[in-house]
Order: sequence, then C-alpha cells, then structure tokens
Amino acid sequence: MGKGTVVDAIYKHLEGMGYKVAHRILFAGHYGIPQMRFRTIFIALRDGGKIEFPEPTHDAQAVANFAGAKELCLKTHPLFSQHLQHQTTVWDAMSDLPELVPGQAMHGAEYSVEPQSELQGILREGSEKIYNHACAKLGKANLDRLKYIPQGGSWRDIPHEMLPKGLQRARRSDHTKRYGRLHPDALCSTILTKCDPHWGSFFHPTQDRAISVREAARIQSFPDRYIFTGNLTQQFEQVGNAVPPLMAKAIGEKIKQIIS
Repeated sequence: MGKGTVVDAIYKHLEGMGYKVAHRILFAGHYGIPQMRFRTIFIALRDGGKIEFPEPTHDAQAVANFAGAKELCLKTHPLFSQHLQHQTTVWDAMSDLPELVPGQAMHGAEYSVEPQSELQGILREGSEKIYNHACAKLGKANLDRLKYIPQGGSWRDIPHEMLPKGLQRARRSDHTKRYGRLHPDALCSTILTKCDPHWGSFFHPTQDRAISVREAARIQSFPDRYIFTGNLTQQFEQVGNAVPPLMAKAIGEKIKQIIS
C-alpha cells in the first residue's frame, strides 16, 4: 500500500517506541486452513531475542502474484515437504454439515454424523450443536447458471447468453473465480466479507446454493462454538474480516516460544 509507505510508517512508529520489528506474508494454507488467503503479519519485540515467524505445517501450494511475494512469503521446500501434513481441503472443512436449500437457515441444529476429518474434529470440540448454518437466497438466473458450473468451474462454463452483461464483455482470462463452484479436494478462494458468487468461488461443491455462514467460518477455521450475531450480511462480514484462528494460533505459539 502506498508503494511501501504504510510499511515504513509502521516500522518507524514501533521503532520509535523501542521495538525491533519484522514482517512476513503468511499463507493460510500452510497452517491447515483450506483457503487461498495471504496476510501481512508484523511482529515487534522490545526486549532482545530474534523475531521468527511460524514455519508451515501443511504442504499447501498457492501462486502469490502480488508485490513483495518473492521476498516476504515463507516457502515450503520440496526436501522438507514430505515431513509436512497434506493440505486441508474444502471437503475437510464442511462435509459433515447438513444440506440446505437457498435461503434456508439452521440455528441450533444437531450434528447428524461424526466428524469426517481431523479439521472437523478440531472445530467441533466444545460444541454440541450447529449454529449460523444459513445461506443467502438465489435468484432464478443464478439457479439456472449453476446447472452449468462443474466443481472447480466458473463463469466461463456458463453459456454466453446467460452471463451477466458485464461478464459477456469480459476476457476469458479475467475474473477467474467469479461464479465459481468450489472443488471439494481443493482450497477455497479468499473468504470475503460478502460471499457473493459474483465476486468469487462461493457456490457449494455438491449443492445448488451459495455457502453458508458456518461453512465460510469453517473455511476460516473458526470453532463451531463461536457464534456470529446480527443479520446474514453482518455475520458474513464478521467471518470475512477475521484473521483465520488457526493461523493466529500458530503466530501466538511462535510468540510464546520467542518470549519464553
């Protein structure tokens, strides 16, 4: 941001308070989160010691096509990838949740199956019921488009005459995630504050609907015991604005290690 002036200002301010500062771009997939999400993380240390960032625990891959990626992103080296866990997937996050129809909401529903993955076991710990399992309604035009979108597909699979006017004028190399249907064995695109299919891959892998708040929260790695409040729009905003909890946990554990 601001050609690096924002980063410079953060360093200057913290160093002026007596802190040593470092920053890296961390990839959520490296910490067991089934999502293509990069976030810039600053750590500042006041009393000696070396600043370190959490090493990847999962062999997840992503293309970082933004400024600073080459210098600042942590990498998983092929030599060590065999010691890492396999990446978690969309299906690892949501396969145990009940089916919904567009516009349906479940709040306080019973779990109908046992956890189907290690991630589900972690996120269901301490929770007895399912909350915030609610998805938006879809208009007839989007329901008709959905029939043509395979798992991992996008707007490019929809017949040209059925596309919104803006996408009818788009190049096929643009907006590759719009109107995307998630692939169960892959990562989700970045969870936004509005999981609208017009902005990303937010159609459910096997059901003809958009993902629910709880499914978005699972992809962010929120525990099921964490309940979101407000209307549907506000709930999606709370989920999308957050740092993924499992990434935050990894950062917190590294800080604990540094200061101890």
